[in-house]
Formats: sequence, structure tokens, C-alpha cells
Amino acid sequence: MVNKEGPQNGSKPGQGVPPLAALDTTDREILRILQKDGRTSNSAIARQLGITETTVRKRIAAMRDRDLMEIVAVPTPRLAGYNISAIIGLSVSLPHLREVSRKLVEASEVRYCGLSTGRFDVMIEAFFYDKEHLLRFTTDVLGALPGITAVETSLILKIEKFSYEWELG
Repeated sequence: MVNKEGPQNGSKPGQGVPPLAALDTTDREILRILQKDGRTSNSAIARQLGITETTVRKRIAAMRDRDLMEIVAVPTPRLAGYNISAIIGLSVSLPHLREVSRKLVEASEVRYCGLSTGRFDVMIEAFFYDKEHLLRFTTDVLGALPGITAVETSLILKIEKFSYEWELG
């Protein structure tokens, strides 16, 4: 489950209702149950909360319609054949920042792309089949993007925690 926050439904940055303020106690309890097991049936949730299955179904639909949650199956990178995970920091000439990020979002290897402050302008997490695949990505994809001035790649040796659970206030 992914909790989407931000101005994605037409509002401008800094405007709109904060997502947590848009949820009541029952919505938050439904989310907590689904975070533990996204396969929990509406009827099981209803039994746990002492409400009707129809109420659960309607509330889940409303949260999804308002872009406050998604329920998805997330295969592991290993299942897809990706054996190497890398965090890559990119320094980018600022006039090219948006163009670089748009191109990176399109790359199948990239699972996370964020514009950042600090040492790097763009941070990505990407997955690769092997070292040759990583080399091709670095030279053919990153090397072809105008405006990239530096690249620093850190290989992830072991993932200790991988979670989509967000604590709700």
C-alpha cells in the first residue's frame, strides 16, 4: 500500500487539505489493517472494527478516489531478475534538471527518482540484472543525458528493511 501525499489532484503546492486531516478514526483503522495485510477482506475488516462490510468498501473506494491510498502487490526485485540494487546521486546543471528527471522516470531500471538538496541534485534507486547491465545504464542512459555533470553510484550489499508502512497519526 502506498500513501500518496502532495499536490497530485490539481491543487497547488502548499494548498489543499493535508491527507491525515482528510481521514477520520475509522479510515485510519482501515488503513492500519490493510498495511499489515493488504489482502484482508472487507468483511474481515468490518468484523474487526464492528462496522458493516458496505461501510468498509465505500470508505476504501473513497480513499482511493481521493488518491489517499493504493492497494498493490509489490513483487521483489529478485523475482523480476534484478540482482543488483544501486543508489545513484547525480549532479545536474540546473537548466537541465527537469529534463533529466523526466528521462530517468521513463527508465525501467529506475524505481525511485527524487529531486534533492545537498550534494546531489537528483537521487535515484535503480535495479540491474548484473554488473554489465549497470555499466550499460551508466554509460548509455546516464551518459546520453545532457546536463549531468557528476555521477556517484553506491551498491546496496544487503537490504535490511524494505517497507511501505507509514505511521498514521
